[in-house]
Amino acid sequence: MLKNCNYLNWLILIFVSCSELTEIEPFPIDNIPDQESWEAIIILTSKGKMRAKIQSEHLEKYNEKSHILLDTNVTVDFFDQDERHTSTLTSDAAEIDQKTNNMKARGNVVAISDSGITLFSEILFWDSKREKLYTETNIMITTLENDTLFGTGFESNSNLKNWKILNLSGVSGVVY
Repeated sequence: MLKNCNYLNWLILIFVSCSELTEIEPFPIDNIPDQESWEAIIILTSKGKMRAKIQSEHLEKYNEKSHILLDTNVTVDFFDQDERHTSTLTSDAAEIDQKTNNMKARGNVVAISDSGITLFSEILFWDSKREKLYTETNIMITTLENDTLFGTGFESNSNLKNWKILNLSGVSGVVY
């Protein structure tokens, strides 16, 4: 009986070893992050002063590309030269260029100044050197006077005090 079992095992081994081997595709390593972090916080500074505090539920860092991807629930707090809070930006995701500290927020972007101005967009860029927010996409902004303005293209400082809509397309608001 034991001899028959050994014979059967040898037959199975011969069958399996004679079958054609399939090559396994190598995993593409160019899209694998060098580092990952959860509940991440990034502090961006200028001349030793905190200018932005960026938080995300998930972060991927790509060293060769000098690129950080924040892909889940991003919150950015902006600060003035005296490190006083000025505004908050939230988005679904964001990307940071590590060479310039410039950021691109995307997906349900909302920027709210501490004074109460609120900006809505799908994409919003932050130029860290000039400390400017801008986009070329559609925006909606609510002012301190409760006016709602619509347009395409937008530029502002980080605290949303000095802003302009490049192509105003609609206004709704208070009747005077």
